[in-house]
Amino acid sequence: MAHAGMIRAKVQRALLISWFLFVVLLLPVRSQQHSLQHSFPDESSVQFWAKQIGNELDKMMRKDIGLDTLKQLYKERKYRFTLEENNAKMLVDKSAHAIEDMLRKKEAALERLTLAAEELQEQHKWKDNIKETDVYYFNAKQNYKPQVFPHQQNLGDDEEDSDDGGESSNTEEKQMNPTFEVDDDFKQPINKNFTAVHIPTDIYNGSTIILNELNWTANLDKVFKMNRMNDTSLLWQVFGSATGLARYYPAAEWQNKQNKVDLYDVRRRPWYVQGAASPKDMLILMDVSGSMSGMPLNLMKTSVENMLDTLADDDFVNIVFFNDTAATVGCFNNLVQANVRNKRELKKSVQMMTAKGVTNYTAGLQYAFNQLLDTKDISRANCNKMIMLFTDGGEDRARQVFKNNNTTVRVFTFSVGQHNYDISPIQWMACNNKGYFFEIPSIGAIRLNTQEYLDVLGRPMVLAGSGYKQVQWTNVYKDALGLGLVITGTLPVFNLSKEGGKQNQLILGVMGVDVSLDEVKRLTPQFRMGANGYFFAMDPNGYVLLHPNLLPKVPNFQEPVTLDFLDAELHHDKKVMIRKNMISGESGSETFETIIKSVDERYVDKAVRTYTWTTVNSTDYSLALVMPSYSTYHIKAKKEDERSTAEDAESLLRSFSEPIGHVFIAPREFCKTVQKSDNNTEFLLNFLAELQKNKPDSENCDSDLVYNLLLDSSITTKLVETTWVNVDRQGIGIKALFVTTDSGITKVYPNSAAVEWDEALEPYNASSYKRSLNNNGSIYKPPYTPENSHDNFTGSVLASLAVEVTIDGKTLKPAVIGVQLDQEAWTTKFKFLATNQTGEAPTRRTCGGLGSCEMDCEASVNELECVLLDDGGFLVLSNQDDHQDKIGKFFGVVNPSLMRALFNFSIYDEVTSYDFQSVCDPDTEPRTDAAPRGVHIPSIADLLNLAWWTSAAAWSILQQFLYSLTFQAWHDPVPVMAASESSKEKMLCITLQTQYFLNQNVTSFRTLQDCKNCSRFMHVEKIAHSNLLLLITEKITCSGCDNRPLSQEETLCILYSCDMLCTNSVYSGPRPILRRTRSVLHASCPSLTPTAEGPNQCLLATEPRFRKGPEVCLDADNYQEDASDCGKGSMLQPSMLALFILPLFTLCLLGPAAPYIS
Repeated sequence: MAHAGMIRAKVQRALLISWFLFVVLLLPVRSQQHSLQHSFPDESSVQFWAKQIGNELDKMMRKDIGLDTLKQLYKERKYRFTLEENNAKMLVDKSAHAIEDMLRKKEAALERLTLAAEELQEQHKWKDNIKETDVYYFNAKQNYKPQVFPHQQNLGDDEEDSDDGGESSNTEEKQMNPTFEVDDDFKQPINKNFTAVHIPTDIYNGSTIILNELNWTANLDKVFKMNRMNDTSLLWQVFGSATGLARYYPAAEWQNKQNKVDLYDVRRRPWYVQGAASPKDMLILMDVSGSMSGMPLNLMKTSVENMLDTLADDDFVNIVFFNDTAATVGCFNNLVQANVRNKRELKKSVQMMTAKGVTNYTAGLQYAFNQLLDTKDISRANCNKMIMLFTDGGEDRARQVFKNNNTTVRVFTFSVGQHNYDISPIQWMACNNKGYFFEIPSIGAIRLNTQEYLDVLGRPMVLAGSGYKQVQWTNVYKDALGLGLVITGTLPVFNLSKEGGKQNQLILGVMGVDVSLDEVKRLTPQFRMGANGYFFAMDPNGYVLLHPNLLPKVPNFQEPVTLDFLDAELHHDKKVMIRKNMISGESGSETFETIIKSVDERYVDKAVRTYTWTTVNSTDYSLALVMPSYSTYHIKAKKEDERSTAEDAESLLRSFSEPIGHVFIAPREFCKTVQKSDNNTEFLLNFLAELQKNKPDSENCDSDLVYNLLLDSSITTKLVETTWVNVDRQGIGIKALFVTTDSGITKVYPNSAAVEWDEALEPYNASSYKRSLNNNGSIYKPPYTPENSHDNFTGSVLASLAVEVTIDGKTLKPAVIGVQLDQEAWTTKFKFLATNQTGEAPTRRTCGGLGSCEMDCEASVNELECVLLDDGGFLVLSNQDDHQDKIGKFFGVVNPSLMRALFNFSIYDEVTSYDFQSVCDPDTEPRTDAAPRGVHIPSIADLLNLAWWTSAAAWSILQQFLYSLTFQAWHDPVPVMAASESSKEKMLCITLQTQYFLNQNVTSFRTLQDCKNCSRFMHVEKIAHSNLLLLITEKITCSGCDNRPLSQEETLCILYSCDMLCTNSVYSGPRPILRRTRSVLHASCPSLTPTAEGPNQCLLATEPRFRKGPEVCLDADNYQEDASDCGKGSMLQPSMLALFILPLFTLCLLGPAAPYIS
């Protein structure tokens, strides 16, 4: 019994211990789980918090800062203005007619110049013995200084013609001191009494051809000056000669701000290329057989790149390589448009070429003919079909290929490098197919010989005569003389002289007249459609020449600025239709909702826009107007008497001496005589000084702009005096108040707050102003903080709201009102409003232990994360101390896993866009070419910079001599770094940006976020009448969540031959794909992976966008030209003495500047 009792006692003790352990260990866990399960705020609580926050913000924006007062002020002063209707069709038609009239004046000037040039050249008597002292001109590159002796020109209108055809016959220099005065239209110092001449660095100024051309072109100056007198808005007038000489008016010194070698050649400018020949279908054929190894291969690659630079957007091109067989060098299976992106793709593919195998001309030429004569429905120029054959020579003439194929294809052949191969077969190919034979023995011959084929293509144009001439207007490009973005009207200049009774076939050059895009823009009303209304224009290729998003970032970019309309705006199917209709010359109008990217590229908005378009008659351009509905009417202030004008002007002046708010005015051209200044206060004082001297309706002022500005000055001053001076800024939690009007007034109160004001002073360029107009509620924007920045947060959140006024049944938005928040005050207020308590000083509570309570954003900062995000996903307010230095950062960097969850649950949507106007540093990685390691292959810049005064042939002899002495196995291909004339220049690149925006269909959302090893509650509420989102979530770190930073900034897309990857500074790998997307692969691009991002140029070329080429084609099919001049030259055969003496002599002269051998 005792034993049994002991057993029972032990069992009881064991049960007691077990119960104790259960109570001590397990019960608290269950209690804690129960506590946590019920401590996350319930749905009604979070909705109540969101309502409290929304009410407080709405009260501040709509009542406290005088929104209703400002509306009433506009209504009370309606006697001072009228509401003018913006009829979209009338506006676009009127602007199109104005542009048409302006371009017609430029075309008339072009025609006068072209006619005069042809007559002057026809009358010119050629002088074989002409000397440099016989010709006088102003050399644009002579680095002009006072007291220099520039060459005299025959500029007098009443000078008598000389005995030799009316040219200048001065025989002695006259000391002249031309002065240059700054001209606002030309944006630099000019002299209107002279023309200037630019001659390429690699062309000898004293050659007989150049001197004769300088002689007869001098008399163009009279026509230049007469054109300028007839049209004072006329800008640069230029004659670009086929010899490379360019004479332009007015005279200006050649710009060389970066002290670089001058590589400018007028024949390579976009306007010259377009005017010198009809469109082209070009097939470049590259011989990559083993005999091309080494230097010839490298010369050929550089030559092909230079050849591509002679093509414009109306041309089509492809490149084929051949040895034993033939194939395209890249992924393009057919001819493609010679636009910037396609040419870049081809250039990269060319650099990958290596030499091997044997030469098979038959295979290469047959492949080339198949490409050119393909009858499939493929977009092409259908004009001037040609083959450009680059080879070192051979014995095969491929007669059968030409017999079977060629009836319409020109053949140009290029003998590359120095060799002993027979060149007569490739001479025969050129001479029997209306082409030309060129030799490229060294790098010095590349630029000249890859562009002279244009002279041959000009033959049909000359034979067709002036009756077929028509002015062509170019794409947008960067003016070499400093005007900025321009378009140029061009006309070819023909040689009308006869040789042996036969018509001369040569084109003398191209005449051009520039039109600045600023001049085109001035013909469209800029300040009557509101900040979100704009004009844009389009050419037949679909490229915009006028668009607010046309903002190329490189000041010295040499290629045309080809921004397609569909790349200038975010995609919409109706925009594709609009683009096609505009190119086709149709008129129309469409209203639809579209996505718009903000000026600062941080946000996107959905907004309704009306597109209205029409054609610009007598041109290939079309013009469109885009307008929001609230821009249907605009305010036009009435003309005031002098007393009222003075009172309004005084309201501007009072801001300097009285506490009525600091005034900024937009840097607009209110009056032409107002002196511009980067200091806005100084600009305002200059404007007020002008009003004291002249009335607003004087001819120097834009009276509508001035009177509207004065009206808004008086209204905003009254707002300060009646309302803002009484606002309890500290109690509300604001640092400053501001109002910005459509007329260009920005008033900031108090005056001291103006010191930190960093918004754009032109409302039409201010992101917050434009976004406020697009949205019905208040817009909150934190100052931007870069994602990888470690700087502490500075600045203030800006809150703005559009002022919508209805007057006589007409609604418009003439202003935006807003505040700068006090960040510390509103952080405290935010935490208090996100609780279930009321009162001024609530008792602080804590949750923990065995008790149970509902967490809130003030008492539970360690357990609950509460943030306010704006509609772009940027952090605005937070209850977390470690977030205070991250205000303004994208939430995908602050808390990546939560931002991904918001996206995956469709709280935020994304839109991806590409910026085709970005620039990057050039590749630092060497490109692989076949040439001996250590031999420096000089670029053209090197060539000119070393002052290679010897001829190209002499330098080539030296190069090959040292080359062969130093390397015995010189045919072995070894990687080197290929040289390029722009190797150190910034290069065009493409950047990708993925932006996020709130899904407006979601106002409330609650879920349990599952992160594999843990889960957490999250709740989001849309804050009414704002762009804010309240996010409440448990503060739990789940390692199973994807915590990789998520970027919103632009990222560089690294282009390869067949794919594009985008990387950024935050995450080093490819940008992660958040949502499963459809991947499209291409058979010739196997390297394209599902994670590759970006527009694949190989695929885009298979479905080219709609375009319309020139209607007139002048090529060899239509005219019987004399093709006997086909370049029947012979290779330079140097003597043995020259082979030894010339290299040594040159080495002594060049010294350490000579190319090195290591």
